Amino acid sequence: MLNRLTLAVVFAALAWGLWTSSTFTDIASGVAVFLFGMLCMEEGFKAFSGGTLEGILRRTTDTVAKSLGFGVVTTTLMQSSSLVSVITISFLSAGLIGLAQGIGIIFGANLGTTTGAWLVAGFGLKVKISAYAMPMLIFGVLMLLREARASKGIGWILVGLGFLFLGIHFMKEGFAGFSNELDLTRYAMTGIAGLAVFTLFGVIATVVMQSSHATMVLIITALGAGQITYENALALAVGANVGTTITALLGAIGAPVEGKRLAAAHLLFNVATGLIALVMMPVFVMAVDAISRGVGIAADDYTLKLAVFHTVFNGVGVALFTPFIGRLAEQLTVSIKGKVVTRDQPRFLSATALEFPEVAITALRRETLHLFDNAFTLIAHGMNLTRSDVTSGRDLQTLLEPKADEIEIDIGRQYELVIKDIYSANMAFYTQATAKPMHESLAQRFKHVWQANMELIAAIKATKHLRKNLVHYTAAQNTHIRREYNRLRINVGEMLRELAVLRSDDEDAVTQLSLDALKVHLADERRHGQRTVASLIREGAITPQMATSLMNDSAYAHDLMTHLLGMATALVEALDSPERLPTDLTLSADEVEAVLDRIDDEPERGPSHVEHAK
Repeated sequence: MLNRLTLAVVFAALAWGLWTSSTFTDIASGVAVFLFGMLCMEEGFKAFSGGTLEGILRRTTDTVAKSLGFGVVTTTLMQSSSLVSVITISFLSAGLIGLAQGIGIIFGANLGTTTGAWLVAGFGLKVKISAYAMPMLIFGVLMLLREARASKGIGWILVGLGFLFLGIHFMKEGFAGFSNELDLTRYAMTGIAGLAVFTLFGVIATVVMQSSHATMVLIITALGAGQITYENALALAVGANVGTTITALLGAIGAPVEGKRLAAAHLLFNVATGLIALVMMPVFVMAVDAISRGVGIAADDYTLKLAVFHTVFNGVGVALFTPFIGRLAEQLTVSIKGKVVTRDQPRFLSATALEFPEVAITALRRETLHLFDNAFTLIAHGMNLTRSDVTSGRDLQTLLEPKADEIEIDIGRQYELVIKDIYSANMAFYTQATAKPMHESLAQRFKHVWQANMELIAAIKATKHLRKNLVHYTAAQNTHIRREYNRLRINVGEMLRELAVLRSDDEDAVTQLSLDALKVHLADERRHGQRTVASLIREGAITPQMATSLMNDSAYAHDLMTHLLGMATALVEALDSPERLPTDLTLSADEVEAVLDRIDDEPERGPSHVEHAK
């Protein structure tokens, strides 16, 4: 209700201003065109968010200094600290970066946003930039007509820059004409009251426009036209800096807890920096005057002095708080906790990640690995194996003879607690992500990740089918049937052990060649198992009823391992990596059989299972 009321008030004020003043119309139009230009630029930069994004992030944010640099550079290029904040929240939520790295990027973004003030104060007010806007719009639209994604991205950026320049032009002309109708300096305020009131105005303006950059342009153009005083402009700049945190806070609403921590860090930094600037305003003013004299800025060039102030107080904030980034990250982790739930929930999916396809597929892949992590334990327990049995260096063949100790597990209940919600969230996320137009290769990668999810669920169902007889026969007195069911346990355990590297951060640890070796091993075990069952029946070592159960359960075990292998294969195929082999270079089913036929032509593998058991 409050949002609707606020919107109604803003619309009413705008309608009144547009009706009563042509110069106000110029200013409001300038703001609108400027904001539209920012939206166009954001759209353009999103076109370049795929491909090598993750690799760039790893190389440019692995230290605090690099994170700061990344924030400065990206904000300078995009001219939107709000966009950088939202992107950073999506990176953090997807697990691409850590909290300390995210805080470093946010600090750098605050410093990077000062370049916009320099651009407008040093260039926008002194040159007729509308002359540059038209060529940018013309070439930008031509680029938008091309089909290539990169061309469209460049087109949106050029169109955005054109509208930015036009917006600045309209605002400058509007304020220049405003002086004939109304002198806003009559409402100037000095002292503490002036600082407080105009800082609040700066916050409100930035919250309404959702852009501190747009607010700064408005402040600089008003100052250049003599419509506000230099002192009040300084307070407005501080308010704009604080108000920009609202975008990060809104972006964190639908984000996991890591995004909320980053938004809190952003708010704390900007508010603290703003308070320091207000409390020490006389010191900052003297510093700005000294710097301005040193670099040759005229004493009455208040627009450039405002740009100096904007840079100095943001720079001081970064210098003061950067040494404490690690401690701040630790404190926020302790203070802001996720929801306490009995059911495991998604960790990497967020609404902001959906805005950037490459981030979205990384988030979905990481959430699928989270699902595999949970399924790993469920399947191991379903096979009466502990997680430590599988992940340790223990020789699983020692489990072949003894009776198995039953591990209590309700697979249906565990599915509800640790699988269902994540799987459902992955399904919804995949549906939303692929509803948007994207390059065919990226769409194919999304399909592979979703295929991995379905393979995991099928593996869990096969475990549930296998569980009852496995518990019964691994505790049986008949050593032959016990041995064969234990063999099924060991085969599944060894498959899980081979795939455990999927849980690591090294995506190239599992290659298609290693998966081909598992394919051959799996097919070999199935052939060997079929021959063993026939041998046991022939020699009367097990009853026909036992043989029927063993054949059915061997099929379930084979399906379980096939689905696990299918999951791993799909995740490898989803990688955007030069290490990934083309599909036609991997082993087909016929080629696997040919390999096994060559193995069968070799000398006998050894004594039969029955003879060995005896």
